Amino acid sequence: QVQLVESGGGLVQAGGSLRLSCACSGGTFSVYHMGWFRRAPGKERDLVAAITWTDGKPYYVDSVKGRFTISRDNDKNTVYLQMNSLKPEDAAVYYCNAVLWHISATSKSTLGYWGQGTQVTVST
Repeated sequence: QVQLVESGGGLVQAGGSLRLSCACSGGTFSVYHMGWFRRAPGKERDLVAAITWTDGKPYYVDSVKGRFTISRDNDKNTVYLQMNSLKPEDAAVYYCNAVLWHISATSKSTLGYWGQGTQVTVST
């Protein structure tokens, strides 16, 4: 059974940094892409950053460009989000997302998975 285990959230002052990690394990799969979403109170869950697994091409939402960096460790099936120059508006629950290939002798499909979420709080 696939599991996404997140770590690295916490409380930080505005202007500070945090690094989130998300490790994907369990079952038989190949990673297609992984990313980070966030949900602030009263808002929907929105994509923050994503990365393709084969070539490491990143995507960022405009509000985090130049401040956040997404990276991956293919061997560990782990994605990271380095968050610098944090702002109060970055405060949210951050969720790891993985889209995985499940390939057998008779079928090939992709499935999406979510982590449990990790709280990021930014104080002024």
